[in-house]
Amino acid sequence: MHYTILIYESAEDFAVRKDPDPKKREAYWAVWPPYAQALREAGVFVGGAGLEPPETATTLKLRDGRRHVQDGPYADTKEQLGGFFIIDVPDLDTALDWAARIPRAASRTYEIRPNLAPMPAPAR
Repeated sequence: MHYTILIYESAEDFAVRKDPDPKKREAYWAVWPPYAQALREAGVFVGGAGLEPPETATTLKLRDGRRHVQDGPYADTKEQLGGFFIIDVPDLDTALDWAARIPRAASRTYEIRPNLAPMPAPAR
């Protein structure tokens, strides 16, 4: 079954991604490739991506046939969605085990959700 691990990060996490100090910046980014590689080697990696900071988000609401576009994320909270991984594992406990292995897991919040079945491909 596919599960998505949503990675929530603080403003400090987002700031260190582009910190002027290359050592801080590199320390943040250096932990992600080994984790993704571990997922690949275990045969559970389906996909994933980091997201740009919340201030780059655009929110779209459709009301009465009109588009309402707003700068910024949908929810204004202390922690924002920073990225995600999609993994193929047998159950929630295994998904939780993989989420707990994410670098700096002790200082972040994760949301793990089962994915719906993929939509069928369109007929040709």
